[in-house]
Amino acid sequence: MITLSGVHKGFGANKVLQGVDLTIAKGTSMVIIGGSGTGKSVTLKCILGLVTPDQGTITLDGQDVARAEREAFLARFGMLFQGGALFDSLKVWENVAFRLLRGALKRPKAEAREIAIEKLRRVGLKPEVGDLYPSELSGGMQKRVGLARAIAASPEIIFFDEPTTGLDPIMAGVINELIREIVVEMGATAMTITHDMSSVRAIADNVAMLHGGVIRWTGPVADMDATDDPYVQQFIHGRAVGPIESVR
Repeated sequence: MITLSGVHKGFGANKVLQGVDLTIAKGTSMVIIGGSGTGKSVTLKCILGLVTPDQGTITLDGQDVARAEREAFLARFGMLFQGGALFDSLKVWENVAFRLLRGALKRPKAEAREIAIEKLRRVGLKPEVGDLYPSELSGGMQKRVGLARAIAASPEIIFFDEPTTGLDPIMAGVINELIREIVVEMGATAMTITHDMSSVRAIADNVAMLHGGVIRWTGPVADMDATDDPYVQQFIHGRAVGPIESVR
């Protein structure tokens, strides 16, 4: 579904991506791991066309994303943002139905609200939550609303950016379980970037380790613990000593 070949991206002297090669098969869940500042978010932005690679190619279903018609291209994606990114001035249901109230996916307001309420139910929120504002919700509820918005337009591909950041371990587990269930139900292709190893084990079919601007290792999540790659081993076990230098 998604292929990156020799993708490079730098910002001035900072060479973030230095030849990323990665394939994400249709209907599978890929999780990209790596330390802060290794380029996980830049990789995601390159796929979405928000950042233009300096070299290399990215294809979606065989089509070069650089040549895709933007509105139709972006309509294929859903996104759960790290901080929730809900609009404070809109009610919860309006946040969930945001894409359904405008642009190419526009639906009548009543229909958009009905879909939003159904998606809220799917993530475990009662219909009355739809008429609240984001500021009236807990962090866990806001994350669920963000997930409902990500799936509202039934996208083929869903990106999850640090989906459990700021959540307690129990709520993080609930969100991980919801993500896994929904991705499987929808048959969607998923890409997640995270530091949270519990998320990796709950969500991933396959894992890719990004370090030094390249994918150091990729494979099924079941093979992750057995790999002898020292970067992967240091990262997944949180060891202070290893080839990944810690900033002091």
